[in-house]
Amino acid sequence: MRNVINPQLMLGEVDIGAIRLDPKSRDDIPQLLRGLQHIYTQPELRERVFSILREVIPQRTAGEGKADAGTGRPGMDQWRILVLGVIRLGLNADYDRIHDLVNQHGTLRQMLGHGDWSDKTDYKLQTLKDNLRLFTPEILDRINQEVVKAGHVLVKKSPAEGLEVRCDSFVVETHVHYPTDINLLWDAIRKTIEISADLCEAHGLSDWRQSAYNLRQFKKFYRHAQKLKHSTSKDEVKRQDKEAAMKQAHSAYLEQAKVYLERATDTRRKLQHIVLAEVFLSELDEFMRHAKRQIDQIERRVLQGQSIPHEEKVFSLFQPHTEWISKGKAGVPVELGLRVSVVEDQHRFILNHQVMEGITDDAVAVPIIEETKQRFDGIHSVSMDKGFHSKDNQVKLKEIVNVVVIPKKGRLSAVDLEIESGSEFVRLRQRHSAVESAINALEQHGLDVYPDHGIVGFKRYVALAVVARNVQRLGAVLRQQEADRIRGPYKKAA
Repeated sequence: MRNVINPQLMLGEVDIGAIRLDPKSRDDIPQLLRGLQHIYTQPELRERVFSILREVIPQRTAGEGKADAGTGRPGMDQWRILVLGVIRLGLNADYDRIHDLVNQHGTLRQMLGHGDWSDKTDYKLQTLKDNLRLFTPEILDRINQEVVKAGHVLVKKSPAEGLEVRCDSFVVETHVHYPTDINLLWDAIRKTIEISADLCEAHGLSDWRQSAYNLRQFKKFYRHAQKLKHSTSKDEVKRQDKEAAMKQAHSAYLEQAKVYLERATDTRRKLQHIVLAEVFLSELDEFMRHAKRQIDQIERRVLQGQSIPHEEKVFSLFQPHTEWISKGKAGVPVELGLRVSVVEDQHRFILNHQVMEGITDDAVAVPIIEETKQRFDGIHSVSMDKGFHSKDNQVKLKEIVNVVVIPKKGRLSAVDLEIESGSEFVRLRQRHSAVESAINALEQHGLDVYPDHGIVGFKRYVALAVVARNVQRLGAVLRQQEADRIRGPYKKAA
């Protein structure tokens, strides 16, 4: 059976349960490490978490850990992958900072199972990137459930204590530039030219030997169209002249784009029978498809005066899952990313979350609470804001939990007014805003902007952020309880 961490202590190593953490430190690292230490030192909890971690197959890399059987190449232990993943999201750190911490931070290295100065293990940057991407959202979800249950053991007054959960959503932004139809066409043609040039160079073709010059020329057309895009003149004649000039600039921009597309199509035809080029040809096809769509939309919008339906628009070529989201926040007219809904309990543990692709709050209300109820017993009430309201949601949620607190939209009937004026409804409604604290904590610890690529990576990143937040909350609870025990005798003496 694969070991999640080497159980045999080496010379100079400190048992993870004996690691001393500064109880007065207000930094995030001691809280995160205390939560991880608790997971490791509770035998039943550790076994449950380790049984999940065994499903992660470490990336075989040179320089760390023990050699995998039959390969002679070492891979990171799963415990180390979990620790580093929690630290990365808990600190909202990039890989470069994690790389420095894992090689220089003494207490963190002890938590990873390394010894003193005699342990020369050095982590490579690419090793960290490869291994931290091995988690799946499903595995992280299961680990999160174990962390939350461990936290409930510490904070619940009794096992039968009910859970009062609150649900809300927020936007995790993707790392994209503000999209316009002309800059998206620039992105598509730029990548089309670059990929075509790389393929030609690799296979001895001279079709794109002037690719750098082609890009500079095309960018001049793009900049000219960009400058004329918005007219600020109030004079009618000048405004009409500006509109004519804008159409002319866009026409020239589109014609040049079509020229490069035609050349790229010819290059693709020459390379289609070369086996080694197949992977790159599929990438080239994708950007050519984007370019054709943008050409069509610019022609319709600028030259023909049509409005482009929202569902036809793409807001990023490199992060195609990006959505245009307007939540009506003051000073934030639009956000580019994906909605994420979270469910938090009164003990400030995040019980569940869901990445919302192409759906709104009202569509996720029932499924996320049903799933949360299956994972955690004793959910007594749920509170949400008006965005989650619908008649069906009100009915279905009352079949799942005892108390449903979702204010209805519009003018209230006498019955609804009486319900929303009830003491229990008002109490839970007043406490609902506490979920914003959880959202703020997630945003401060990684979920402000998603820095990687792809929808799978997005879901993994969000799931790891939730695990890291709950581990930190677990560590904070433990540190507070330990501080209370220390102060106990002095309080009695006073």
